[in-house]
Amino acid sequence: MGPYPEIEPYDHGMLDVGDGNRVHWEVCGNPRGKPAVMLHGGPGSGASPNFRRYFDPAAYRIVLLDQRGAGRSTPHASAYDTDMSVNTTGHILADLELLRRHLGIDRWLVWGVSWGSVLGLRYAQTHPEVVSELVLTAVATGSGAEVALLTRGLGNLFPEAFEKFRAEVPEDEREGNLAAAYNRLLESPDPEVRAHAARAWTDWETAMLPAPPRSVPRYEDPVFRMGFARTVTHYWGDDHFLGEGNEGAEGVVLRDAHLLRNIPGTLVQGSLDPGNLLGTVWRLHHAWPGSELIVVDEVGHNAGAPGMVDELVAATDRYAARG
Repeated sequence: MGPYPEIEPYDHGMLDVGDGNRVHWEVCGNPRGKPAVMLHGGPGSGASPNFRRYFDPAAYRIVLLDQRGAGRSTPHASAYDTDMSVNTTGHILADLELLRRHLGIDRWLVWGVSWGSVLGLRYAQTHPEVVSELVLTAVATGSGAEVALLTRGLGNLFPEAFEKFRAEVPEDEREGNLAAAYNRLLESPDPEVRAHAARAWTDWETAMLPAPPRSVPRYEDPVFRMGFARTVTHYWGDDHFLGEGNEGAEGVVLRDAHLLRNIPGTLVQGSLDPGNLLGTVWRLHHAWPGSELIVVDEVGHNAGAPGMVDELVAATDRYAARG
């Protein structure tokens, strides 16, 4: 099946969402089509033009946005003077509602990848009346257990890379929350400390890729690298600002899965995605009436893999037929 052909936006803009932030958005496809919004990962990755190709442009009105601090939104998280205290899950959910109203959309399908799936799930749980369907891939829920796995647990699989990753933080912080420790380095007034920490963080992200080639070209862009590392550690070091606290290892998104009961959803997951080690996606599916789980063999945390793309496009095609 594959993705749809490349298309260009027919409208775009910068939405003033307050706190000195302006969020970049674009719309493509059919102006009278079924509305859909795409939520990128990271946190801090920014939207990709490839996202447009997961939807039939004749059937959908496709909305992409760069979340606060990412992509073409301003100010960018790579700038040291960007205030990250106003970049939280609550702020982004409010931005989504502001954008929805700005575009005159009543209800939309929400598509999310990785961190975008966390956002999509929480948005649907807190605003169920405006979400028609969910399509989620490389699924995560923002739990403390997921962060612990990615920052420490996988060290058993990649011991040499993990030892380097862990050695970059002060010795008295190596047994604690490594994401928070890295975030403190990335907030240092010393630009060399920040640059070194950003490189060390993305080196660890690259080392966790399940198979060669272990390379991520965007990490070679120092602006992207700094903004991404700063944003990821900001969120991962503080429970994704979901207020997990004493909610346990599974966190609030899995706790509130029952709130999705009236929303159809499709979960497309690679069989080699590290998050599967926790069983999170399986538990989410079974706690969410009306969801379907599709597992694609021999694929990791990668929505762009051929088999993943086929299943994601098939899902949006099915939902287009629902009207």
